[in-house]
Amino acid sequence: MLDEVSAVTAVRPPGIPATASDPPAGPTPRRVRPPRWLDLRLVLGVLLVLGSVLLGARVVTAADATVPVWAAAGDLAAGTELTADDLVPVPVRLDATARAYLSTGTRPEGRTLGRAVRAGELVPRSALERSADRVQLALPVQAGFVPPSLQRGQRVDVYAVADPAAGASRVADGSVALVIQEAPVQAVSGRSAGVLSSATTTLQVVVSVAAEDAADVLASIGGRPLVVVVHGSVDGDPSEAGSAPGRASSAAGTTSVPSGPTG
Repeated sequence: MLDEVSAVTAVRPPGIPATASDPPAGPTPRRVRPPRWLDLRLVLGVLLVLGSVLLGARVVTAADATVPVWAAAGDLAAGTELTADDLVPVPVRLDATARAYLSTGTRPEGRTLGRAVRAGELVPRSALERSADRVQLALPVQAGFVPPSLQRGQRVDVYAVADPAAGASRVADGSVALVIQEAPVQAVSGRSAGVLSSATTTLQVVVSVAAEDAADVLASIGGRPLVVVVHGSVDGDPSEAGSAPGRASSAAGTTSVPSGPTG
């Protein structure tokens, strides 16, 4: 057919250089890599953060390295037999000296103080001694002859008086005898309040005395009424705590004390 037009595609043979009219060649395509989660920089960053956190935690922990130890809940005189109410746990930093004090892992109840301990003071191990050589002695004392502020842990002297106003059956001669010297108070019971309170109410004052002195103390009292005198401080000579002056000198002199209530 004469009207038919043939389409011809021109193909450049190899070896023929491209002319200026040819379009420029594009960039060489590269294969796209999938994202990698295990990146070295990411790993280093995470390690640095973790190291900083651990180091900071260790520094804070070392700065707050406290040890719980026992401290005295109140003033306690030498010779006091400890109970659970006498001690409170206190967290402190003691470092190498921690072994010198009683940790809260110990149970010192029933042990006796060899020296006075102030309220809030840490209880050292060296302050404890065995209580096998001490006994607790209960003394009946009229309320009028006991200071209202008397409490456990204080040091007291106990006098036997010959005063009919205090219930003595013998003739009053105005003299008194010291029967217990610097004894630690273990307990005070029998107090009452309100209309039931009376100066003639009998209280029970429990003191700690040396076991070898208990018989001499009871013999010195001889059924006479007693007067309790409180020391202003719990400090004193531990060797004299709860001693019986009559052991060395049963009549080492007398002294006068104010007469107690008469009714």
